[in-house]
Amino acid sequence: MSKPSTASGVPDELQRRLGVSDAVVVGLGAMIGAGIFAALAPAAHAAGSGLLLGLALAAVVAYCNATSSARLAARYPASGGTYVYGRERLGDFWGYLAGWGFVVGKTASCAAMALTVGSYAWPGQAHAVAVAAVVALTAVNYAGVHKSALLTRVIVAVVLAVLAAVAITALTSGTSDTARLHIGSDASFGGVLQAAGLLFFAFAGYARIATLGEEVRNPERTIPRAIPLALGITLVVYTVVAIAVLTVLGPKGLVDAAAPLSDAVKAVGADRLAPVVRVGAAVAALGSLLALILGVSRTTLAMARDHHLPHALAAVHPRFKVPHRAELVVGAVVAILAATADVRGAIGFSSFGVLAYYAIANTSAWTLTPAEGRPNRIIPAVGLIGCLVLAFALPTFSVISGTAVIALGAAVHWARRALDAHSAS
Repeated sequence: MSKPSTASGVPDELQRRLGVSDAVVVGLGAMIGAGIFAALAPAAHAAGSGLLLGLALAAVVAYCNATSSARLAARYPASGGTYVYGRERLGDFWGYLAGWGFVVGKTASCAAMALTVGSYAWPGQAHAVAVAAVVALTAVNYAGVHKSALLTRVIVAVVLAVLAAVAITALTSGTSDTARLHIGSDASFGGVLQAAGLLFFAFAGYARIATLGEEVRNPERTIPRAIPLALGITLVVYTVVAIAVLTVLGPKGLVDAAAPLSDAVKAVGADRLAPVVRVGAAVAALGSLLALILGVSRTTLAMARDHHLPHALAAVHPRFKVPHRAELVVGAVVAILAATADVRGAIGFSSFGVLAYYAIANTSAWTLTPAEGRPNRIIPAVGLIGCLVLAFALPTFSVISGTAVIALGAAVHWARRALDAHSAS
């Protein structure tokens, strides 16, 4: 694969500054974020006492996606993630479609995370706080990815401490009841699938590691190690927290909870911990937003290099070595959405787009040869089928809107190709 170049012919590349620990932290910052604070109640509403089954199913699909992504990222260590993999393995159209799904879906995720920050930090001014958060974190990313990784490390440490406090408080209280974990008659197969699709939203951050492939040292070794590590840590944390909340509130109480983790600590009499949980949720959402803006801007950079987006967005800052124009444009779009969007709609739409993105990643991984590091064929097969099933198990509005936007992206691509062919003739 040729190296991107400036008009002068000098390679226009990002600097490789991130090691394994930095890459893991970036992935954790994207995954252990607002998802665990926000997704449990909607998932319990869908699956009832089958919530843990939904979590397990989401984890299986996420593991397959992570493995496929890691093998592909080691083979193609460039910014863009599945946009690059789909282009190289399946053709220009599929790469474009993956990039389109990622940029559009994750832009919606950015808005959802920004609104989560506002809802926890200052409920009465959620939209204003959301916009301020987007502006501040865009400025951090503009200053350089290494600084972003350092800030993410601090955020992850704070969030893990808060989640540990919630789990320990809930599991050691006298009101905990492990019988509430029993899977009862309220758990339907369709409900478990929908819960898995909603919970997948909280797992999807490991893509950030792959999209930073051009900024990772020794990517052939670093990325395949960092992605499974980040996913494994996240799964352990989510499972412990979900069990803790269920043993205190039970499935019905979890469905009715506006802020499940805060309600759980209040239910066991630890009211003083509730404000800490709110702060932790806001900090977690900031961590997710930081990593999301990183990933979207890098995919935008890759698509701009190939003229699928305006080529001006492919510029890399001469001092900070970041795609500064892409970051500014992404930040501006997210700020507009954060000022106007609804968080629930943004999350559902994002889940559909991201699952479509990973379906292309698994298909790309299927085409790898053993010499290229292909995973066992069962992994991309399960990942592909899982992504499609979970995507179409989402709420109807999410499926319809997601399908419409993906179709719009495809139509734009073919219209542009037809125009180029006409101009050439």
